[in-house]
Amino acid sequence: MAGRELSRKERHVGTGERHGGKAVIAAFVFIPGRLLRDLIMLAACAPLAYYLFAILATVRFCVARRNEGATSFTPPVSIIKPVRGVDFASYENFKSFCLQEYPEFEILFCVNDLQDASVPLIHQLVVEFPDRNIRLLTDAPQMGSNRKVNNLALLVQEAKFELLVQSDGDVRVGPHYLNEVVAPFEQSDTGVVSCFYRGIAQRNLWAELEALGAATDFSAGALVADWMEGVTFALGASVATTKTWLGKIGGYAALANVLADDYEIGNRIAKSGARVMLSREVVATMYPAVSFTRFWQHQLRWARTVRLCRPVSYVGLLFTHGFPWAVLGALASSSSAGAGAFFVAYLVLRTALAWTVGVWALRDHTTRRKLWLVPLRDAIHFCVWLGSFFSNRITWGDSEFRLSSSGEMIVLNSSKAKNSAESAAKAG
Repeated sequence: MAGRELSRKERHVGTGERHGGKAVIAAFVFIPGRLLRDLIMLAACAPLAYYLFAILATVRFCVARRNEGATSFTPPVSIIKPVRGVDFASYENFKSFCLQEYPEFEILFCVNDLQDASVPLIHQLVVEFPDRNIRLLTDAPQMGSNRKVNNLALLVQEAKFELLVQSDGDVRVGPHYLNEVVAPFEQSDTGVVSCFYRGIAQRNLWAELEALGAATDFSAGALVADWMEGVTFALGASVATTKTWLGKIGGYAALANVLADDYEIGNRIAKSGARVMLSREVVATMYPAVSFTRFWQHQLRWARTVRLCRPVSYVGLLFTHGFPWAVLGALASSSSAGAGAFFVAYLVLRTALAWTVGVWALRDHTTRRKLWLVPLRDAIHFCVWLGSFFSNRITWGDSEFRLSSSGEMIVLNSSKAKNSAESAAKAG
């Protein structure tokens, strides 16, 4: 009898131990899971804090720049423009540089060859503005894989003036553009001045998404960098510098193989001891209608460029992607109210940032019209961010390159080189 009682006790204890063991295991499983959910929800708040900080950075910049006074500093300027092909507004873009209300300047264009589609427009410009000093150059020496930089080197060599203002062919400016970008050079320690840009997009989803990204995300990041550490880079739509500062970094010849020549100009001149600034002047860039494939290639090209230029900061961008974090925060939340709060907070703060930067600061018409597309753009941009880690290959125009760890372009496939080879074979 006692044995049977003992046996029952043992069975009872054994059962308790088994249940206790399950409870302990369950506790260990539950606590890490709960901690993980808490960490996810905490991380999901990071983009929201970033949006608030970026809004403040935008207001700070605009208020400070708008309080700057006018200046009478107007030295002669060489405007240098490497161009290739035309878009839906090329002539108006070129013409805007001829309409500058500025005492003395010249405009130098450079094309890869005289068969370029932009050449007739440049000739037309010369006829329409006979009083402007406009010159067209071609056949730049090939110093490296970046043909745009090769053209810039020739333009600088031919430029008459010390002060250089570089801009792309798809850029349009206002009549006071030169006055604004030149003014900071009254201080001798100014090395580079570049401009934010708003988009003029054709009625095409992918063109509009590109314009939205530039106005509401890229510009916001630049404004945050300006507040936190000061800018040590240039924005490529418009870059003003001098022959002296350019010479200190080896000129454009030193940049002949890099893709991010605009970033490198600002960064290298900043390291040489100069002040790098963002202008209060906003220029416009064109976004022509493109296919999804071209859109994706262009987004990947710039994402991979930024990753190689600023690798640590680029990884840190993970915590500025509000859309995926809102999804993760909602999934980790233990209630529908908590899930909804993450989505509402993302939509409100992201929309507020897009409006503050794109509409209020940059006066971007695409952002004003297409503000509702920002969540879609954010979702696609997160996919681009992830995709940028899987390869260092980029497509630019009709050529394919591999980017080295230093940001230099190594030609993998160029239709120009292929055509030249075919022509040589036929001639032989």
